[in-house]
Amino acid sequence: MVDVKMPHPQHEEHLCFKQNVGYLKSNLEDYKKLVRNGKFVCKGCGRVAAKEESLCTPEKL
Repeated sequence: MVDVKMPHPQHEEHLCFKQNVGYLKSNLEDYKKLVRNGKFVCKGCGRVAAKEESLCTPEKL
């Protein structure tokens, strides 16, 4: 297994990382919960989420 350095703490919990590892395809219902009623947009990748802690650089919509 390769040890991958994350760009910041808790990055593996953010939607930009989860999308890159196939989370959407394998956990569609959980993904929907994270994005339903989106209130924040990530300034880095443009994804939208209900909670700011789901994004790397969130900004309120």
